[in-house]
Amino acid sequence: MAHYAKIENGIVVDVIVAEQDFVATQEGTWVQTSYNTLGGVHRLGGTALRKNYAGIGNTYDSARDAFYAEQPYASWVLNDTSCIWEPPVPRPPDVGRYDWNEKTKSWDAVND
Repeated sequence: MAHYAKIENGIVVDVIVAEQDFVATQEGTWVQTSYNTLGGVHRLGGTALRKNYAGIGNTYDSARDAFYAEQPYASWVLNDTSCIWEPPVPRPPDVGRYDWNEKTKSWDAVND
């Protein structure tokens, strides 16, 4: 069994676990995905599949043959290698909590 994403107009509308023979009988466009793949890397050392695991609402880019999430902020850029959105300024490296401030294009420390 494997995971498959149903694609409509480039958007993931469903993700199922099924045999390929079953998926082949379904209407629409279905693309295999792997929950072990993130950022173009297979977490168990296998072959990465389509950059990222498909989630409902994600984009499937057939030119890149990749799944990626919706752009979180207008200033963030899609990394072509990982297909993960990246901020224009890296997150501070310490373990504190930060929120992205789109207005100032910077990270704001969250004080609990």
